[in-house]
Order: sequence, then structure tokens, then C-alpha cells
Amino acid sequence: METITFETEVLDIIQRTHDIKSFRFNTRDDVTFKAGQFFFVTIKINGEEKTKHFSFSNSPTETDYIEFTKRITNSEYSQALDKLKIGDWAKLKMPLGKFTFEGEYPKIAFISGGIGITPIRSICKFLTDKKLLTDIILLYGNRTEEDIAFRNDFSEMQKLNKNLRVIYTLDTAPKKWEGRTGHINDEMIRGEIKDFNDRVFYICGPPKMVEGLGSILKDKLSVTADKIKIENFSGY
Repeated sequence: METITFETEVLDIIQRTHDIKSFRFNTRDDVTFKAGQFFFVTIKINGEEKTKHFSFSNSPTETDYIEFTKRITNSEYSQALDKLKIGDWAKLKMPLGKFTFEGEYPKIAFISGGIGITPIRSICKFLTDKKLLTDIILLYGNRTEEDIAFRNDFSEMQKLNKNLRVIYTLDTAPKKWEGRTGHINDEMIRGEIKDFNDRVFYICGPPKMVEGLGSILKDKLSVTADKIKIENFSGY
């Protein structure tokens, strides 16, 4: 798939949680990408062009725009994103990355933390829209219930896709919480993904989390390296 660069503008900005926003851009007819890939975004900060890369949080089936989703932090780039307005200029370079899935395996498991959910949202939406029969389990960890991104999207997908099961786990859970509590570990994986030996795992989140989960899968659950796909999300 050839990489292309083009200028565009902000189409929409969506508040996903208290500190997470999605940014949508106008696209072009010749733009194609695979669910789970990433792209480079250039914006102007005090007149200077600055570039960072983000995963697509929309699916290739959502053709009217290109979207990435980010937690707003105190970094210069993040603060500049937070000030973006509809119609503002941007330059995009895409697509890149191999953290993709288009139905290659009958059973997969996603393990994610925080904003690492974005490429997984892209893939799950793609599989649901295409009505592919892949059996999907998603184990998604967050600090609090308020930090869960795309919760409504995943609820809608589960209604449409009987092969998708989503399990949330929180560091701090409210009294009436019906999901899991605590960090994702081998015990939780065994409990929620009983047929883990039959699945290919996709792990996405902060680098330390990805490294830790990769070790758990290999050392404690004997999942072989060829069945583990990873994507690191460094914060900026």
C-alpha cells in the first residue's frame, strides 16, 4: 500500500472522555488504509510545523473522514491539539504500520490499556461492519470508569456482532461496578480468555504495560511469540 501525503483541514472534534478527544479530518478518494494502521499528523504550533504519529481510530469502512484519538496532556503538541478548531490546517502522511487485522485468524484476543484502545476500536469496527466471523475477546484496562474510551461504540458493536465480547477492568472501581477490578495479569487472562491457547493476541498500550503483558503471555501462559502482536503507545 503506497504512502501518500496531503493537506487537509479539521472536520470535527469529539470529546470522548474528560481528557480524551477524537480529531477528524477531511479525506480524499484515493486514501486507503488497513484497520489498526497509523499515520503522521502535522499541525502548526506558533507558525512552526510539528509532526507526531497516531493510530487510526476509525475503520476503513467509515469512509467520510480520517480520525485519531488522543489523551490531552501538558506537552506542547497536545496543548496545540487541544486548541485546534474546525477548519484548521493539517497535513497527513499515511498509511503506515503492521498492527493490522483483516480476518486472518479465526480467534483473536485484544489486551489494551488507556488510549491504546484506538487501533483496536478501528479493527473491531471493521470486523463488525464487514460481518466477519472472527471470534474476538477484548480485555481493556483503565484507571477509573470515567477513563474508558469508546464505551458506547463497543456497546453498539456488541449488539451487532455476537462474536465480540468486551471485558473492562478498573484500578479503582465504583460500588456497583460489574466488570473486573485490578491490573490485567495471568489469572485474569485465564479467567476471561479460557481458550487463550487457540488465539492470536494483539497488545496495545503504554510501553511498560505492553512489555509486561508480553512477558506474562510468554512466561506464564506459554503463548508463542508468533501469536503475539504488539503496538506501543508512548505519551506526548
